[in-house]
Amino acid sequence: MTIKHLEEYRDQEIATSIVDRIKRVSKTNVRLMEVCGTHTMSIFKSGIRSLLPDTISLLSGPGCPVCVTAQKEIDAFIGLARADDVIVTTFGDLIKVPGTDSSLQKERANGRDIRVVYSTFDALEIARKHSDKKVVFLGVGFETTAPTIAATIIESKRSKVKNFFVFSAHKTVPPALDALMQTKDVKIDGFILPGHVSVIIGTKAYLPLFEKYKIPCVVAGFEPSDILQPISILVEQIESSAPELINGYPRAVTFDGNKKAQKIMEDVFETVDVAWRGLGVIPKSGLRIRKKFSAFDAEKMIEFSAPESKDPKGCACGEILTGLKIPPECPLYKKVCTPMDPVGPCMVSSEGTCAAYYRYHNS
Repeated sequence: MTIKHLEEYRDQEIATSIVDRIKRVSKTNVRLMEVCGTHTMSIFKSGIRSLLPDTISLLSGPGCPVCVTAQKEIDAFIGLARADDVIVTTFGDLIKVPGTDSSLQKERANGRDIRVVYSTFDALEIARKHSDKKVVFLGVGFETTAPTIAATIIESKRSKVKNFFVFSAHKTVPPALDALMQTKDVKIDGFILPGHVSVIIGTKAYLPLFEKYKIPCVVAGFEPSDILQPISILVEQIESSAPELINGYPRAVTFDGNKKAQKIMEDVFETVDVAWRGLGVIPKSGLRIRKKFSAFDAEKMIEFSAPESKDPKGCACGEILTGLKIPPECPLYKKVCTPMDPVGPCMVSSEGTCAAYYRYHNS
């Protein structure tokens, strides 16, 4: 099927024909996991779950970067905000995520200088305008956002801005998929691979995962047919016992990915073992600032203290991120945890599974 224009990816007749093919082919009960927060929201918004046969279960995995950020890192962000002469800059989703004893939103209400920016270069400009302050950008994200943050660090060094810093809590997707496959009681029959991340890293980044587990994998875009077509491909692979790694988003994703963005990341960051909410410590899954750029590393250059971290009591965010539970199975969901008063990050982020369920699901 050749689709040339964006509108065709939303065409009802095309979507219906794909759904009909899925229903004809699907015989086995399967669990397919999307590992992209934008996919999670698109699936709910498009009502894709309601179109699929009962044989297919869609799971939402650790695709929301704010959600998988460990509690210890959230508490460190709050500690930085409390430090003297510091301006904290961040993307908006992070503001309301609860730490152990506070949140960035509460700290801002108490007078701390915390600003929402739309890019790291906005944060760099704030540093230029406030040379008497230490301006810290909170780097939370996957391979999608890491290159731009790396580029900002390079520009800060080039232009000799000495009061700009980054706290890098970046994480990389492929090691998390490997960790999921090794997690007890997690059963995944196929992966709907992320579109945005794959633009940067390319489909080749998933080859080690595929070769190790021989699990069907398809990169997907974000329109209804972009998602339905990979589901159809995955079901066909599973029913025929012929797993493949397929690029289902060729208009944006290539085998090699964006080599320039990859080089910028590699120049500025090195891989380290880091903790993920729900998955624990995953080897070589984090990005920390290299020694040659340590002058811009907030963890090393700014003194701050953070409370002893404790995950929110009763919150099932960790199990939800690994597909072990769905939001209605959390005892706090819609009772004490809502978008207006969230307990865990899965209810906060615009890409969070709980937020998606709350907005679009009836239960």
